[in-house]
Amino acid sequence: MPQELYFEDFYVGQTMNSIGSAKVTAEEIKEFGQKYDPQPFHLDEAAGENSFFKGLAASGWLTAAIVMRLRVQSITVAGGMIGAGVEEMRWTLPVRPGDTIRTEIEVLGVRQSSSRADYGIVRTRTLAFNQRNEVVLRSTVNFLAPVRPKA
Repeated sequence: MPQELYFEDFYVGQTMNSIGSAKVTAEEIKEFGQKYDPQPFHLDEAAGENSFFKGLAASGWLTAAIVMRLRVQSITVAGGMIGAGVEEMRWTLPVRPGDTIRTEIEVLGVRQSSSRADYGIVRTRTLAFNQRNEVVLRSTVNFLAPVRPKA
């Protein structure tokens, strides 16, 4: 288990790669699409072929969920990674069955919370890559990290 990180452990310019990756299957794309984003190009290969995507494509929200899983598996914030807002999320290429997703995260900013003295805010840029090192998602996300307790 990775070491738990506190606000003081984050600094501007810090980079963190995902521990491992996630392989996306056609079944996962269709299941997520059926449940949360029931559009033809997320549900059926033939419908996908006749769409903008020219094939079955994962919902951007499935891609975002996979990226979140990779984030929390790779960055162990003490007490959990508490979201404090998404400034930007861009889906730059479709995710297809068989794609393998990994992430690179860079810390863009750190500041003490003005409303919670026991927390700081960490601003990050996340790039998600497929197995061809093509960016499939780019986001700027803020999360809360607790201040290390005084000994």
